Amino acid sequence: MKFTNKQYVRWDDLDAFGHVNNAKYLTFAQEARFAWSGMFEMVVARAEIDFIAPIYDGNIFIDVELWVNTISTSSFGMTYELKNADQLLARVKTVQVTVSLDTKKSRPINDAEREFLTKYLETE
Repeated sequence: MKFTNKQYVRWDDLDAFGHVNNAKYLTFAQEARFAWSGMFEMVVARAEIDFIAPIYDGNIFIDVELWVNTISTSSFGMTYELKNADQLLARVKTVQVTVSLDTKKSRPINDAEREFLTKYLETE
């Protein structure tokens, strides 16, 4: 199963080249991930972006479609596709590590988290 979230592209997301700044794509992914599940105590350990097509307009909404691509003992991977209608704009991949807020160290994914993640698991 995939989760879709709308993200608003603001005019100030555009840079001097007249397109959305590369760092904003991670913000779009982060906001969609939070909307998908704010229940996880996690940190992002890795992020990569393939830029497919630039976003030249502010004051629009784009769709961020996300899913889980791997689940390990204390981490999980996610894929995000950023789209404007049917046009693929970017593909983002991240790896999250579950952490204990008390110790600030990694911890195993618990049963409830694993069950939730498994609902969104799609291998690529």
